[in-house]
Amino acid sequence: MIEHLKGMGLGAGFVCRVLELSESAYYARKKRPKPARRLRDEYLMPMIEQIHAESGGTYGARRITRALKRKGVEVARCTVERLMAELGLEGVIRGQRRRTTVPEPAAPRPPDLVDRNFTATRPNQLWVADLTYVRTWSGWVYVAFVLDVFSRVIVGWQVANHMRTELPLDTLEMALWRRKIKKSSGLIHHSDSEYVKYRMSRAS
Repeated sequence: MIEHLKGMGLGAGFVCRVLELSESAYYARKKRPKPARRLRDEYLMPMIEQIHAESGGTYGARRITRALKRKGVEVARCTVERLMAELGLEGVIRGQRRRTTVPEPAAPRPPDLVDRNFTATRPNQLWVADLTYVRTWSGWVYVAFVLDVFSRVIVGWQVANHMRTELPLDTLEMALWRRKIKKSSGLIHHSDSEYVKYRMSRAS
């Protein structure tokens, strides 16, 4: 903790006084050699970070342990798990999917105006919408888009780090503004559970 606070520009003496610690004991402890386990941890941690980064953030403790052994570094899996937890790293669990919807049981279920017939004879007759997610170095991001079935052109899109209601609504607003859609257009906006299915003639 003291080293962390020192990194914020606070002096060791000031920090020790605030924490009611002995400044001489702090410096005496700093002079003591680090335990062998800690030295090995500091040797392993940069390699674990590198392997995790090179895997695109997908490798867990098992794969990282194997990768280290291929480099000639013998290490127990439990050690890798402990150091990954200390570094705040985690792998992707096979078969685990990121859930993008949480259905609301009390929400109304609008009728399906398309009836699985995804064809259109003119622009702005039928739009379909969807939402996907992408893993990045900074975490998960969510991409919402609206596609014109006739031209197969994406007419609206938004990217966010959340799945709140405004994400699909902002996407739809963008598409309406770009295509200058009027209430009498008869356009149908269709989506799955992430969105609301409704006829554009009822939209503002």
